[in-house]
Amino acid sequence: MGGPRRRSKVYRLVSVQPLTPLMEGPPDPNTEDKKSKKESHDITSRKRLNNLKLMLGVLACPLSPVSVQAEQTTHFSIKDSPIEASSARYILHQYLAATGCLKPKKKEVKSRYIAGSLKMVYDESATESGCFVLWQMSPDMWLVDMVVGRCKVVAGSNGGVVWRHMPWLGPHAARGPPRPLRRIIQGLDPKGTARVFENAHCIGEKRIGDDDCFVLKVSMNMGVLNAEVIRHVLYGYFSQRSGLVVYIEDSHLTRVQTLGIDTVYWETTIGSTIEDYREIDGTLIAHQGRTVATVFRFGKGSGNEIRTRMVEKWRIDDVVFDVPGLSIDCFIPPAEILGVSK
Repeated sequence: MGGPRRRSKVYRLVSVQPLTPLMEGPPDPNTEDKKSKKESHDITSRKRLNNLKLMLGVLACPLSPVSVQAEQTTHFSIKDSPIEASSARYILHQYLAATGCLKPKKKEVKSRYIAGSLKMVYDESATESGCFVLWQMSPDMWLVDMVVGRCKVVAGSNGGVVWRHMPWLGPHAARGPPRPLRRIIQGLDPKGTARVFENAHCIGEKRIGDDDCFVLKVSMNMGVLNAEVIRHVLYGYFSQRSGLVVYIEDSHLTRVQTLGIDTVYWETTIGSTIEDYREIDGTLIAHQGRTVATVFRFGKGSGNEIRTRMVEKWRIDDVVFDVPGLSIDCFIPPAEILGVSK
């Protein structure tokens, strides 16, 4: 054996980064372009989300202007009534007959399940697709679950309080008495539609597409109107040829007052074309349509004026009557709503 063992030295290679020279002159256009594109994308994404929120706030679950009760009759008397009211009730009688609701020994539908798909378009550019399911036990007991884009909206009524839950607002109750969901009276529940228009007046005739129609008008009760809701009117257009409702339109004017800020008014007009009636267990149900909504914001100063237009195309994919297992427990509002309504 030789002399002492030598220890081998370990050399580590260290990568040395040279100092970059100071930037002189204008910035690199490629770098700035990437940054501006990212900022532009963020702005576009925020705008798209805000547009979706507005569309869902207006079109997802609007309500009828009038409340109805399940025990309301669908056999209307035309005696001792003004000509406008008696004409409206005669038109409703023809509507119920046309949809098959007056057939002898017709079984009463106690509940219904409806599933559909839709596409929402904002300012003819931003498009969002989605779907919804709807359960109903009576005109004022319903639940709708809707998913559009990345947002989910749930709304319902247990017959005592109407509520809705949106991701950016959380659960909150609607003002006023329970009212039917507007989507239900778009040809999905003929008897419910007739109950909504029970106290309507016939105000004339108008042509909608290829149909000459009778026009029925019903308004929110003056006792229900409050500081926020100034006016809410619903018009139903009933075809003189088929007797079916082919178009409904409502106008809703609200006032928004915030401390220290000028009063702002919102006028929302929603018109729905209703078509493709098909027979389900002896009752004609509309299976598709198109809804156009216009939202006009105005107030003191021209800077407050904003007009927005949005469109929803909807289609019904499935309808089931007398849903097994559906009970009043399925319509219990969220705990937060129950705490507020007590």
